[in-house]
Amino acid sequence: MLTAPDIADLNEKIHRESAFIDEIKSEMSKVIVGQNYLLDRLLIAVLSNGHILLEGVPGLAKTLSINTLARTVSAQFKRVQFTPDLLPADVVGTMIYNQAKNEFSIRKGPIFSNFVLADEINRAPAKVQSALLEAMQERQVTIGEQTYKLEEPFMVLATQNPLEQEGTYPLPEAQLDRFMLKVIVSYPSRQEEVAIMRQSVLNNYERVNAVVSPATLLAARNVVREVYMDEKIERYILDIVFASRYPREAGLQKLENLIQYGGSPRASINLALAAKAYAFIKHRGYVIPEDVRAMAQDVLRHRIGVTYEAEAENINSEKIIMEIMNKVEVP
Repeated sequence: MLTAPDIADLNEKIHRESAFIDEIKSEMSKVIVGQNYLLDRLLIAVLSNGHILLEGVPGLAKTLSINTLARTVSAQFKRVQFTPDLLPADVVGTMIYNQAKNEFSIRKGPIFSNFVLADEINRAPAKVQSALLEAMQERQVTIGEQTYKLEEPFMVLATQNPLEQEGTYPLPEAQLDRFMLKVIVSYPSRQEEVAIMRQSVLNNYERVNAVVSPATLLAARNVVREVYMDEKIERYILDIVFASRYPREAGLQKLENLIQYGGSPRASINLALAAKAYAFIKHRGYVIPEDVRAMAQDVLRHRIGVTYEAEAENINSEKIIMEIMNKVEVP
């Protein structure tokens, strides 16, 4: 347990080490209007060494957001449009025969980048999804007999269109679980859309400058893990996750027939990491219950399966998470 003076010192250190977050946000706001929710989640995923599954209708600056983030941190960005005819080699790379040298050479795919946008990931068949998700988990790619480590920082932002599901290949639950966060992006407000419209019509985009290096982000990851989390907060996280698995034990008998499966151990790990990263971007050296509550939906919404009965009653995982959050006692 940390004492009060220790927490004060840690708080001061976190406040100092997290100063670059404001610089990144300030730089990104030159191009991105609104979308603070998305920008925060991008930063949280990068600081936690995780990946994001993003769901939103077209035109909500998903590509622009991650591309702008890459430019502000001097990192490489690649975009892959997933289609039904895409092959694993189109993502990870392949071996090319060089006739002049009479030998095979490696041609690396777009996965060899710091930030990768997998656009409409559910449009590609399972073998392509598996190739991408293996790279996400192992942080390495095998082409032929050679294995190549992916450069850090490495983050995949995979998007899904919630409107059009014809001809798609939904991600299996085990693959969904590999994404740290599932973020739902909504429409901008009326005031924000006026600013977006004017900026676009006048082509009035400011130049985005690199304000930090990838090394700064990598160092910040270690500092994020130093953010203090009390045992009461740890128990609170476990109470939430276990309530999704065993609702009756948490006094939520009405959810028993609505939940097909609850959060995996990755849910507990990622909720703890996300809460620490959330506290970090708020320049705080300790986690409070509000940090956990702020991140619970993003961490859990793709990790809780609902039954046919729940679907018939128009109850989704978000409503179930809200019921759990309202029931579990806040420390």
